[in-house]
Amino acid sequence: MNTNKNIALIACYIGKLPWYFDYFVHSCAHNPTVDFYVVTDDGAYSKPLPANVRLIIKTLEDISLLASQRLGFPVNIKYGYKLCDFKPAYGLIFSDLLESYDFWGHCDIDIIFGNIREFITNELLDDYDLVSVRPDWLTGCFLLYKNEARINSLFTHSKDYRKVFENDRHYCFDETNFAHDAFSDGLSYLDIDTEIESMMHVVKKMETLNYVKPYFDLHIIEGLPGKLKWENGRMFYRGKYEILLYHMIHFKNLYQPKMTESTIPDRFSISPAKIYHKTLNV
Repeated sequence: MNTNKNIALIACYIGKLPWYFDYFVHSCAHNPTVDFYVVTDDGAYSKPLPANVRLIIKTLEDISLLASQRLGFPVNIKYGYKLCDFKPAYGLIFSDLLESYDFWGHCDIDIIFGNIREFITNELLDDYDLVSVRPDWLTGCFLLYKNEARINSLFTHSKDYRKVFENDRHYCFDETNFAHDAFSDGLSYLDIDTEIESMMHVVKKMETLNYVKPYFDLHIIEGLPGKLKWENGRMFYRGKYEILLYHMIHFKNLYQPKMTESTIPDRFSISPAKIYHKTLNV
């Protein structure tokens, strides 16, 4: 019997957990072979959680202290969004949680997952050190790393990582330092001049040295496309394209449910403006 490689995903969220967290949790429950750790300061959240989702209660000060200890120099994370810059270092910062896993990843909570193992297979994990769900750049909302020292310290190959970690500004270090369009246009990392050397620069540089083998492919839907259906743990676009996840990066700010749903059904649809618990023909 071929045993699945162990995967853990870490999401950090500072503040009251929002309405869409319930959809995130519901989709996590349908991926029982993946473990999810949500690091948050919302100690008031009291809804039941599936066995594979665990809340880790930490304040921003707690996370800063832990990051300083693991990194070996002081950092002071002053606001939640700055944590995005630290995502590539989660394998080191949260090593106590991750030591038993073959792969770890960072993700966001404004996500509804489909069937993760349909896309993230053992064969894929055997062949690659990192897994991104876009073909053109590293995805901060979902990215997997092989859980070994060489990969967990990959961020240190950026000449600017200490500048990023010691500065209050958000640099989009986990992705491209805001050079998404240039990478999408297919430019070489050598021709993309940015203020700091981002993780995308690092990964492409180290790939040329045969130090790391990254996987890039399109398994994500973002924006406001509509025509999305979630059914029993699987996500479909236009009724025929199965996807790994929907990232609600814009949708979450446009849609506010009138009341918190006590039970999320095992079948629902998402239009550009609303989640329908009575399934549409999409």
